[in-house]
Amino acid sequence: MLEAQKIVWLATCRPDGRPHLTPIWHRFVAGRFWMCATADAVKVRNLRANPSCSVALGAIDQPAVAEGVARVHDRRQGPFPEAVIAAFLDAFDWDIDADDEGYTQLIEIEITRWLYRPPRSADG
Repeated sequence: MLEAQKIVWLATCRPDGRPHLTPIWHRFVAGRFWMCATADAVKVRNLRANPSCSVALGAIDQPAVAEGVARVHDRRQGPFPEAVIAAFLDAFDWDIDADDEGYTQLIEIEITRWLYRPPRSADG
């Protein structure tokens, strides 16, 4: 279920406490959510200030909602994990390691608590 869905809703917290909710492409690899963004994206600024976040998949028959802690990786400071690069390439035909449109940030979300959990899959 998690691997089949291409879009996740990511909720972060702005510095003034207001929520920021956005849909974003993702891959679920090694039990974590991964997504790419530009360095100046609101979600990246929010997560650098406060790494607590929530993610949700919208399949009404099998919803998945989790709370987690994010870590933002900057491609300019080291390579992205090979398995994550391969997952994005397979799902979106997008080489996130060679992207030249400014997507230099890779958000990794470690799940701390599932609120709704889909059936287990081979990767989760």
